[in-house]
Amino acid sequence: MRNIIFTGKGGVGKTSVAAATALKAADMGYKTLIMSTDPAHSLGDSLDVQLGPSPVKVAENLWGQEVSVFGDLNLNWDVVREHFAQLMESRGVEGIYAEEMGVLPGMEELFSLSYIKRYNEEESDYDLLVVDCAPTGETLRLLSLPETFGWFIKLIRNVEKYMVKPMIRPLSKKVKKIDSMVAPEEVYEKVDNLFASTEGIIELLADGSKSTVRLVMNPEKMVIKESMRALTYLNLYGITVDSITINRVMPAHTEDPYFKKWRDIQQNYIKQIEGSFAPIPIGQVPLFDQEVVGLDMLRQVGEKVYAEKNPVDIFFKEDPIAIEKVNDGHYKVRVKLPFMETMGQEPKILKLGDDLTIRIGDYQKVVALPIFIAGLESSGASFDNGWLSIDFTRDGE
Repeated sequence: MRNIIFTGKGGVGKTSVAAATALKAADMGYKTLIMSTDPAHSLGDSLDVQLGPSPVKVAENLWGQEVSVFGDLNLNWDVVREHFAQLMESRGVEGIYAEEMGVLPGMEELFSLSYIKRYNEEESDYDLLVVDCAPTGETLRLLSLPETFGWFIKLIRNVEKYMVKPMIRPLSKKVKKIDSMVAPEEVYEKVDNLFASTEGIIELLADGSKSTVRLVMNPEKMVIKESMRALTYLNLYGITVDSITINRVMPAHTEDPYFKKWRDIQQNYIKQIEGSFAPIPIGQVPLFDQEVVGLDMLRQVGEKVYAEKNPVDIFFKEDPIAIEKVNDGHYKVRVKLPFMETMGQEPKILKLGDDLTIRIGDYQKVVALPIFIAGLESSGASFDNGWLSIDFTRDGE
């Protein structure tokens, strides 16, 4: 299955571009599912149909779905939440606070991730999965969740050892009914199922032959800055951005002084985008004279974005993480971080065993080093034409 993920700053029109992409692919004969993982769903409004938590047929070869993360939480996590509530109540925490202890921030996004993996692993008739993600910040947080959640899995797995048993020991002779404090097997089963459902999702998204991200932006300063950060962080996770769409561009024939001024401002920003994000292909969508709602308008958007191109194609290929051999005993691990130097943040690099951790701000990526590098020492790092280059040499060389 081919996966295309759309993201961008809130309000730039990414849902419209995502829906237009899915519709064009469907019109070309690809069986396409477009799925919204944004808690503030607007996909159904864009397609002008009523969508639900399961795929709904929208047009020939096209299905739409708005993921119901809250329904998933109630269905798949209630037993874990109830157990945590019991534990908290035994420690004097009651009511809604005890209930909330069993739900981590970001779990809604985690369930959204599980859908992407599920559709890729199970046998389905879909050729293309288009994902309309939440705004950029939420999408980036979503990418860091599987590693973060691994820590939580260990916590739950050890909760009996470090929390329950120490409480039970002094009470065991005085309290007869302590069985409720011991987690039933179903709790661990639910935890393991959730972890398994998202394990390997970053590797799937980082497989440039199957998955790519497409950024949508408006020609505005704040949007450009956020898109720069997004590209840097996506590269950090090894995820390929294969195209950029500049949405709501003022038409060239504008004569009104007010709109002509906005046109000139936009054109300056478009030149900045083209210079900054090259060689990633960049397309434009004009500001239409009516709302982009319904299949007819979405087809017009699709024609502007892709013209004669096949939207399923991969428009740009570049591995953002590379390992190069300089000579015997000297290697470079290179990570493309194109706007790192303009973001005012220095990356923090830590090598522990065969893991290389690169942290930028609130985001970090763990790179598993091949065995021939794992035994070497890091001898320094530098920036080279948008690439973070980390040197590894034998001790003393």
